[in-house]
Amino acid sequence: MDFKTELLNAIQIMVSRKLDDCKADRTYKSVVKSITQKGYIVLDEAGSERIVPCCIPNLTLKAGQSVWLKEPMGDLKGLHICGIL
Repeated sequence: MDFKTELLNAIQIMVSRKLDDCKADRTYKSVVKSITQKGYIVLDEAGSERIVPCCIPNLTLKAGQSVWLKEPMGDLKGLHICGIL
């Protein structure tokens, strides 16, 4: 194998591992599946259903509505709806 290619692959693997461990806020799109008394049921980034609150005051969402979810510092317990599409 080519030495340069192997070196670049090794660097890429190291960078990918460090990025996986990086803790930062993540914001991604999701859809409201249904509504309960505890909050809104949405799909997280892994595809699991989560019950989350909406942080936008005086806003009522409907099932099937697209929303932005924020996951602060990689903490799924802090997952909340931060915007609508």
